Amino acid sequence: MPIYEYTCQKCEHDFELLIRGDESPECPTCGEHELQKLFSVPAAHSSTSQLPVCRPEPSGNCGLPQCGMGGCQM
Repeated sequence: MPIYEYTCQKCEHDFELLIRGDESPECPTCGEHELQKLFSVPAAHSSTSQLPVCRPEPSGNCGLPQCGMGGCQM
């Protein structure tokens, strides 16, 4: 079951939710169903390599070099 990141269109609250099956997500702050799904950086652990640390941009882009924003740091 995946965990998704969302921003509420009404109160602008950012949050993560575990979504099961056909569940309809809602904002835990105001109960709104008008949500924007955000792109997330995959998480993995490795003892031999460094993974980029993403700093989400206000524009909603993830900041990874692949998306052209260049906001990630190694």
